Amino acid sequence: MSCELKGMSVLVTRPEGQADGLCELIEQAHGRPVRFPAMDIRPLDDAASRQVLAGARQADLLIFISANAVTHAFPLLPDELPLDLQVAAIGQATARALEEHGLPVSLVPQGRYDSEGLLALSQLQDMQGREVIIVRGKGGRETLKTGLESRGARVCYAEIYERGIPGQSAANLVSGWNRLVDAVTVTSSQVLDNLLQMLGEEGAALLRQTPLVVLSERTAEQAFEAGCEYIWVTEQPGDRGILRALCEIREQYP
Repeated sequence: MSCELKGMSVLVTRPEGQADGLCELIEQAHGRPVRFPAMDIRPLDDAASRQVLAGARQADLLIFISANAVTHAFPLLPDELPLDLQVAAIGQATARALEEHGLPVSLVPQGRYDSEGLLALSQLQDMQGREVIIVRGKGGRETLKTGLESRGARVCYAEIYERGIPGQSAANLVSGWNRLVDAVTVTSSQVLDNLLQMLGEEGAALLRQTPLVVLSERTAEQAFEAGCEYIWVTEQPGDRGILRALCEIREQYP
């Protein structure tokens, strides 16, 4: 896509090691990415989850909740999986991660990339007697599990990583906000929670007055409830959707 950010400074809050693609797109559009990871991703060595993944051959459906779930699960999966095993991805980035690891994706929601989007798929309406493994980080919403169980599935979790708040100080970012930050990108509700906590009262007040790009209506609702006044929800998933929203912001605030 053709886009000119004209020097816009963009706060990129993705975890360390996962922001390169977005930062490159921002730079190509003549913007300035400002990296400030608002989430840590740490491997979780859980014996029960390792056992669940070791038995994946007996499952009917594997659901991956994030690209991180793919990365941390793959070393724990059997070398060979049945050809008729269905594999679902919560969104396009997760689907790409699965394909990069050589696992074909059967199901990806359309339009809404969350638990509700998966539950809306026609293939997941009649789940009577089906064995489902949800691969995810520790904790999180119960919507998907509850929904599948109500349709007759037997569902278990493989929780293989945990999310945390980085220990870095936000003091320099907050003191230099007006020259460092023209827009903020947030890729999940937990990243938004972490960012608000890391910024403190003064920084959170600045965030509420800064254009904010989010990936889902659910995160947008959370941002609105937190007092954010200028919220853009991407029209397409992934980094290019974020860039398109940033371009719209630049056009509106030249």
